[in-house]
Amino acid sequence: MKYLEGVYWDLDGTIANTELEAHLPAFNNAFNDLGINWNWDTNKYINLLKINGGKNRIAYFAKSNNDDFSEDLILKIHEKKQFHYLEIIKKNCVSFKTGVFRLINELNRKKVRQFIVTSSSRNQVDLLVEYLFNGFNPFEFIISSEDVELKKPNPLPYLKAIQLSGINKNNSIVFEDSIPGLKSSLAANLPTIFVHSNIPTVLEEDIKLDCILDSLGDENSVANVIKGPKLKKSYVDYSFLSEYLMSLNDAKN
Repeated sequence: MKYLEGVYWDLDGTIANTELEAHLPAFNNAFNDLGINWNWDTNKYINLLKINGGKNRIAYFAKSNNDDFSEDLILKIHEKKQFHYLEIIKKNCVSFKTGVFRLINELNRKKVRQFIVTSSSRNQVDLLVEYLFNGFNPFEFIISSEDVELKKPNPLPYLKAIQLSGINKNNSIVFEDSIPGLKSSLAANLPTIFVHSNIPTVLEEDIKLDCILDSLGDENSVANVIKGPKLKKSYVDYSFLSEYLMSLNDAKN
């Protein structure tokens, strides 16, 4: 019988909505600082999110814009962007998505091991976790952009997390909100729950999901299960996640 031992959380858009709230203005502030005549609006940035990793995003846009940017300049832009991102986080511009802190706390009480697997840099992750959790860190380890050669959608970040945790894939759940993240976790053969963020996402036909939610919900905001087990409460809890794993087991038998 499958039982829940480990939960792997994506960060941006899954634990907190950060892309439009912090990352986008940080990029534009960096461009302005360096006198680069770029300004990414919301629609342009959402489209660029198909490219995972800040440096990769800058390089991709430079090439598509016929700008001949050296690796050193791309690195300098990204460093400026990281500085502005950290300043924005310090100004309390980001908060938990609905139900996330509640569920993380419940899983912590149930002794379910929890981890973060993200394409963000280590210093960005550390500051955001410190800010959101206020000294309480429920995560055993974090896989950041510095920890793997290949980022999502490559499965390597999740494969490394699986190796480090030692938890059987069948006793694990991933929470993701993006196409690159979904492709990464599914390629690693991990049970994955897709939770919508505030970034419009059209799921591609080759992405086969067993569970899709509009949010994790709480006492005052009912979660809607688009696909997956029925909710017995207004929100996703340990019991729901356990039933999800059991449904996967039943489907295979």
